[in-house]
Amino acid sequence: MSLFWRIFLLNAAVFVAAAAVLMLSPATISAPVSSAEVVVVLVGLMAMLVANLVLLRIGFRPLGRLIRAMTSVDLLRPGASRPAVSGHGEVAALISAFNAMLDRLETERATSNARALSAQEAERRRIARELHDEVGQSLTAVLLELKHVADEAPGAVATSLHQVQEITRDSLDEISRIARRLRPGVLEELGLASALKSLTVEARDHAGLAARCRVDGELPGLDDSAELVIYRVAQESITNATRHSGAVHLDVLLRSDEHGIRLRVRDDGRGIGEAPEGAGIRGMRERALLVGAELTIGDAPDGGTEVLLHLPNRSA
Repeated sequence: MSLFWRIFLLNAAVFVAAAAVLMLSPATISAPVSSAEVVVVLVGLMAMLVANLVLLRIGFRPLGRLIRAMTSVDLLRPGASRPAVSGHGEVAALISAFNAMLDRLETERATSNARALSAQEAERRRIARELHDEVGQSLTAVLLELKHVADEAPGAVATSLHQVQEITRDSLDEISRIARRLRPGVLEELGLASALKSLTVEARDHAGLAARCRVDGELPGLDDSAELVIYRVAQESITNATRHSGAVHLDVLLRSDEHGIRLRVRDDGRGIGEAPEGAGIRGMRERALLVGAELTIGDAPDGGTEVLLHLPNRSA
């Protein structure tokens, strides 16, 4: 039955009931209307309105649940509970169509995110290669030429040239560090555990954090995409802790058990609080979706921020 006819029949039921009460009751209306008769009419009208309100509220209750689901849905958190298909006719069809639309949107978003992140990684590799092969080699050539000139220059000029050498060498080191962040060669060459330890060493050396990394359990064989997601989530978490949290201590834990792999990055900074999620956190969520992982970001038990990534064991 369509929504139109349901509403019509609900109202008709109220009017029929009111007419039956009017015909069967001893109440009469005279002209002019007495005050007692006005009270009876008003009471009857209020009863009709209340009955109509209750019946319509019951009829529209499934639409209310649908509206709440529509306002709270987040495609970065897929698999959220869908509104139960209830009601009749158009209402049930509308809820079913909404649930089907969410399924399609989540599938299409996952596919498009996979393509976008794959293109992003390819672009990062290209930029890292150009930094290393072109800019890095050019600066290396400049260093060699500066050394040659400084060896033949008089004392004061040689001192200045040595200072320029140190600045150029620092710039070369910074370019190499940026290239490593863009293209984690240590991940490809030494594996995930070594790559995470390298991130904490870099946090200690360049940001002054008291950072440590622990790996519990034997890591199972992961495909390249899963390793890259874990690495990028850890990298972004450490970057956020370094730049925004004001943290002093940083702890990275990678644990493997029968339930899967869990990554935890915890700092003792100011915490995330009520701050809106930025592009970095949204990027982490999108990466987690690619491998079916669950990402949780919130306040740590003792203050600071805690990032948890759980990659379930699909074979369990």
